[in-house]
Amino acid sequence: MSRILIAEDEPRLSSFLEKGLRAAGYSTTVCDDGTRCATMARDREFDLLILDIGLPGQDGFEVLRMIRARGEKMPVLILTARDEVVDTVAGLDSGADDYVTKPFVFEELLARVRARLRAPELGESPLELHGGGVRLDVRTRRAEVAGDEVELTAKEFTLLETFLRHPGQVLSREQLLSHVWGYDFDPASNVVDVYVGYLRRKLGSDRFETVRGMGYRLKP
Repeated sequence: MSRILIAEDEPRLSSFLEKGLRAAGYSTTVCDDGTRCATMARDREFDLLILDIGLPGQDGFEVLRMIRARGEKMPVLILTARDEVVDTVAGLDSGADDYVTKPFVFEELLARVRARLRAPELGESPLELHGGGVRLDVRTRRAEVAGDEVELTAKEFTLLETFLRHPGQVLSREQLLSHVWGYDFDPASNVVDVYVGYLRRKLGSDRFETVRGMGYRLKP
């Protein structure tokens, strides 16, 4: 099991990341301070570091320079609210392997984590998903039902991908909101029900089961 260090001082976001990554099969540790993160981030302890730039104590750039200076090779994925090119370049120049700009959806971050963690025991994330008579090509963003291509919007595609990556599992509205719409979602929103309705119309209403009081499941 790959071990991930999450360096993030915003409790809601760190909790969101920890729950999502554990559900995806990773072991996680959360750190909310840059100075402590620089001490903890060692190859023998962790396989990947998710690093927020705006940490107290030492910011993410300082942490990166410190761990690279002492020879740590673990992949580092930066989280930043700064979307300016100069900040992105600064992070990569400091030794980061990739970055995600806030706000983000969990599936995007998870895809980047998988791309950096090619652990033999986990294997590569499948690029073609099947379930419920549906075929999804993650690389080309194409969906097919019985050999016929179906056009999906970006959110519809991500929602369907989430169902296919959790075959037979009942997914709550809260889980689907966090995976598809990101950590800054409104828990009272009915957007999940609306988009499941879209998928039912495009892929077939019998493919998605409503589990009363729990959520939705893609039928095998």
